[in-house]
Amino acid sequence: MKFYFSFGAAIVILLTLIGCSKTESTDSNDNKTSQTNPAEERDINSITVRPELAQRLKIGQPALVDLADKILVPSRVQVDEERTAQIGSYVTGRITQLFVILGDYVKEGDRLARITSPDLTQSQLAYLRASSRVQVTQKAADRARQLLEADAIPLAEVERRQSELEIARAELAAAIDQLKLFGMSDTDLKQIIKNGKILPWLDIRASREGYIIDRKVIVGQVVQPSDPLFQVADLSLVWLVGDVPEQIARDVKLGQHVEINVPAIGNLNLDGVIIFVSDTVNRLTRTVMTRVSVENHDRRLKPDMLANMHITDPQHKSLVVPESAVVRELNQDYVFVMQAADRFQRVPVELGPEVAGFRPVLSGLTMDQQIVMESAFHLDSERKLAELE
Repeated sequence: MKFYFSFGAAIVILLTLIGCSKTESTDSNDNKTSQTNPAEERDINSITVRPELAQRLKIGQPALVDLADKILVPSRVQVDEERTAQIGSYVTGRITQLFVILGDYVKEGDRLARITSPDLTQSQLAYLRASSRVQVTQKAADRARQLLEADAIPLAEVERRQSELEIARAELAAAIDQLKLFGMSDTDLKQIIKNGKILPWLDIRASREGYIIDRKVIVGQVVQPSDPLFQVADLSLVWLVGDVPEQIARDVKLGQHVEINVPAIGNLNLDGVIIFVSDTVNRLTRTVMTRVSVENHDRRLKPDMLANMHITDPQHKSLVVPESAVVRELNQDYVFVMQAADRFQRVPVELGPEVAGFRPVLSGLTMDQQIVMESAFHLDSERKLAELE
């Protein structure tokens, strides 16, 4: 009787333990299921908005518009090479006097500097000798013709004297050309003949009208004909030179108007016209040099100033969304697509650079989708708050 009671008690205890173990296992599985299912079901890119926020959202569709992109090209201001001149001395000599400084306005023919030169002295002496020889040979030729009429000399003598006159005239013409190459005027030549003596100096004069933008000479300096002494430029028209990437150079045309912005003179946009597009590509930078002509009557644009050229692309059809419809996170652009009146889905999209307040759609959207056009930032803030809860 005692053995039967012990065996039955053991069976009861064993069944009780097995039941408890199954109950605990079931409860544990239920807890795990309750913890994992909500996280698996939640979509962090989806949001259901409150009615008051839904009323403030502007809903619309991506639009297909004619879009003209603006190409930004860094550039620099340069003088118009057709309106500038490098002025130097035509003779080796020493500068004895200067008449202008940087920034002075000069007209064609104005004096810039005065120079003395041994070469100039020798050329003037040759001019005086040639002039005197022409006078002497002219008289000899005239006298010979008179004697020929009187049958006092032979014809050969007349021809000899006429030949000497022609040689003297050629030497005089060469002497005059040499002095004019040195920069002497007809007035200077007449003064030499009238006074019968050489001029001790020569004035270097401006060859065009404009401003002195460079001066590389001082009093007492010995200069050579190859030395650039002054640069005179007309700054009423300047060039902007920029390097256009070869991928978009095909859209740059002669005569095309461009918008110019120069940070140094403030937020003022200027108009320019493309006057040159290089036929070659820079092998190092893979760019094409482009030149734009810009009016500069008030001289605000200074040579070597930095500027930006905005070259407008030809118009083309593009699917666009407003900038206010785009939110950005971790270098990825998103827009909110409407799924229901109060429910929106954030979807990733690939967009182009901003143009006139719009972003061209490269991929991720179609024309028939309804998206949030404005207040996308506020909607994304609500989404982030819901994600934290």
